[in-house]
Amino acid sequence: MGLLHYIWYFLLALAILIAVHEYGHYLAARLCGVKVLRFSLGFGRTVFSRRVGPDQTEWAVSLIPLGGYVRMLDESEGDVPFEDRHRAFNRQPVWKRCIIVVAGPLANFILAIAVYWGIYMTGSQELAPVLGPVTVASPAERAGLIEGGRITRIDGEPVSSWADVRWLVVDRGIDRERVDIESVSPNGSTQIGQLDLSGIVIDDRASDAMTQIGLSPAIPPIAPVVGTVVAGGAGEKAGLRVGDRILAVDGQSVDEFRQFAQIVAAHPGQVLSLRIQRGAQTLDLQATPEAVGDGGAPKGRLGVGVREDREALAKSFVTVSYPPIEAFSRAVGQTWHTTTFSLKVMWKMLTGEVSIRNVSGPVTIADYAGQTARAGFDAYVRFLALVSISLGVLNLLPVPILDGGHLLYYVAEAIRGKPLSERVMVLGQKAGFAILASLMALAFFNDLNRLLFG
Repeated sequence: MGLLHYIWYFLLALAILIAVHEYGHYLAARLCGVKVLRFSLGFGRTVFSRRVGPDQTEWAVSLIPLGGYVRMLDESEGDVPFEDRHRAFNRQPVWKRCIIVVAGPLANFILAIAVYWGIYMTGSQELAPVLGPVTVASPAERAGLIEGGRITRIDGEPVSSWADVRWLVVDRGIDRERVDIESVSPNGSTQIGQLDLSGIVIDDRASDAMTQIGLSPAIPPIAPVVGTVVAGGAGEKAGLRVGDRILAVDGQSVDEFRQFAQIVAAHPGQVLSLRIQRGAQTLDLQATPEAVGDGGAPKGRLGVGVREDREALAKSFVTVSYPPIEAFSRAVGQTWHTTTFSLKVMWKMLTGEVSIRNVSGPVTIADYAGQTARAGFDAYVRFLALVSISLGVLNLLPVPILDGGHLLYYVAEAIRGKPLSERVMVLGQKAGFAILASLMALAFFNDLNRLLFG
């Protein structure tokens, strides 16, 4: 998947999330009797527009796709005909203005719930919560966890997949808690151990949280047999074909495909001697992995894929699905937990307990968009749900210029019994813009730092 595909899936995600957010504002405004003049996806020069409906609302797509807006009739923005004054936004009671402002972020949360609900009802293939090798002298080993054990509960909460395990561990790890983890060993006995998460560091410079704890999922070895060969790739140029079995690389015997992939990744741009088995023949080939950047040091890639071993994969995956009512309950719960987790991380960034290096910008988001799209529809829509929640949370922060800042103004107006002075609001807008600009600068810096220096 090339750069253009990554950009396409990023822009697609952006368009969906912005459209949902702005439509929330639009729908709430219409229900509250406010006249909507313009609904725009993007900013700047108009690329396409069309007027629709009794109010002749202009629906537009603009040149700069990083946002959107709903323009409502408002006396602060110009003269309003007498007959339409009752439909001006500024003339609405405070509670109606609050509803219109909150409706955008709320629409993002509703989108996330709908996505999770659909996934939970239709079912998804996920890694089973079975332990792979447990790192020696790690918190996992001290908790009594052993390879082959199946995790069933964490702090009393049932788990169905490795994704559940990871989520609950990271959620507890952000607070550096001790958690009870229940598992069933390969011989069928139930064990309960206490996992000490006090050493977990949520920082993009630290290793993966699960690695810090010593946990990894059980993945059965897959034979090093080539299943796909990318046309024009380094593997095809070297003479590899579908069905070839990799026997050795530079004299080192290869027993599974993951081992082969690790060797290739560690040798970008370097000639490798491959010994392969093709039918009854044993052949020697020379291959030079292409050097590919992935947000850090270059990695080698031959452009070959593993032959799918359905029987081995079936042992590692479980189908997770629920009846409609339970699926909806879990969707709401997942959205709520993700929201509170996001707020918790933001707070810990402010207090210095979590590194600000974890703030990501459009480059990182575009990378995730491309990666999840490559992984499949299920992964991509999960990515959409996650970013939709993040967008909703961000917009509700009490920062002037964001929805949360406007909500703060209206709450102050309700308490005072009159609007804030224009001077206070202008100062607030300037402060909000400065905060938002600083946050974007930090996000871009982190993106470039990951891209250039890993």
